[in-house]
Amino acid sequence: MFADNAKIFIKSGKGGDGHVSFRRELYVPSGGPDGGDGGRGGDIIFQVDKGKNTLSDFRHVRKYVAKDGQPGGKRRCHGADGADLVIKVPEGTVIKDFETGKVIADMSGENTREVILKGGKGGLGNMHFATSTMQVPKYAQPGQAGGELWVQLELKVIADVGLVGFPNVGKSTLLSRVSNARPQIANYHFTTINPHLGVVDLGDGAGFVMADIPGLIEGASQGIGLGHSFLRHIERTKVLIHVVDAASVEGRDPAQDIRTITQELAAYNPGLLDRPQVIAANKMDAVGDPEEAQAILDRLREEFEPQGIQVFSISAASGQGIKELLWHVYKLLGTVDQTPVIFEKEFEVQYADSRNLPYTVSQAEDGAFVVEGPRIEKMLGYTNLDSEKGFEFFQKFLKDTGILGDLEKAGIQDGDTVRMYGLEFDYYK
Repeated sequence: MFADNAKIFIKSGKGGDGHVSFRRELYVPSGGPDGGDGGRGGDIIFQVDKGKNTLSDFRHVRKYVAKDGQPGGKRRCHGADGADLVIKVPEGTVIKDFETGKVIADMSGENTREVILKGGKGGLGNMHFATSTMQVPKYAQPGQAGGELWVQLELKVIADVGLVGFPNVGKSTLLSRVSNARPQIANYHFTTINPHLGVVDLGDGAGFVMADIPGLIEGASQGIGLGHSFLRHIERTKVLIHVVDAASVEGRDPAQDIRTITQELAAYNPGLLDRPQVIAANKMDAVGDPEEAQAILDRLREEFEPQGIQVFSISAASGQGIKELLWHVYKLLGTVDQTPVIFEKEFEVQYADSRNLPYTVSQAEDGAFVVEGPRIEKMLGYTNLDSEKGFEFFQKFLKDTGILGDLEKAGIQDGDTVRMYGLEFDYYK
């Protein structure tokens, strides 16, 4: 089954924790700290696979998690990095944040590989935290958490020219006649399910890529039917061809069909109407009376050619008038900007604070609670605890870092002593 959008969960790997250990060698009874660093967590990487043309794989697997980094070891051993997870998608896939709908990346053009979520950094081992006042640090830095996100994948077909129109007007027949595409063609009264791409070769190096955008219906811009799923494919095209059943084989009014499709395009993205448009009045061979056929064409031309939209009489079944239509479209393409339509990045992934530094809460033999850690030592070095403001800052620091919470978990009671780098104070909640 064809699929052009999917919602998946992605998560990069957590960094490995730093290790706490000390040298224990013969003749070195009091060796220094030698705990190694944790490994980096694996990244989530999206990569274009030219062999894919659908997002159907993501209907079956919706969770993608990279490997965590390994913790550090003794003797300064560095933990192994977590393996990256590479997710392969078709060219033209736009990755959006599911909550906001903002674009994270467009896997098109030169952007064939992009890191969407970085793995967490590995934590530092205790060998990094030895100081003149703390020569045996019993703490190490925890690994940084990876990022996680629900993302929406949308496949937006990459083509120069898009065929638009109601179902059963002959778009698939036209594409199969003028290109190497072979869509299934039948007298269906419902729409083609998947877009088809075909290369139109006009000879002497002239040509372009054409897409059969599945049939639209009234209300498509509000998501009725499969509207949003298919309208997104038009966004990359440079020229639009309105294909209409000019012979009204099924009783449709071709002029009203064009008006309806135009309204749906404007409601979805007003910028689409700034692109060159052409009308292919199809099935003209089914009009038996030449005068009637001319009257149909005159009516369409009177309404739409003043808007700069040229009308061509064609028959996708017999090939009548198609050559003139294609050369006109090719000339229109020469008047527009050839830069590929790439959707700009709108969303930045937020990561956890990588500056988190460790600390330990322990209880000494005399019952005092001892708190140690490099960030605490640094903070005490520049904070004047004798001033009211300084002490308020100190209390807020203990609360924000989670130290007060950890002291309570350790069983501290009102009146107990807390010791930090030579400073002592009584705890009161």
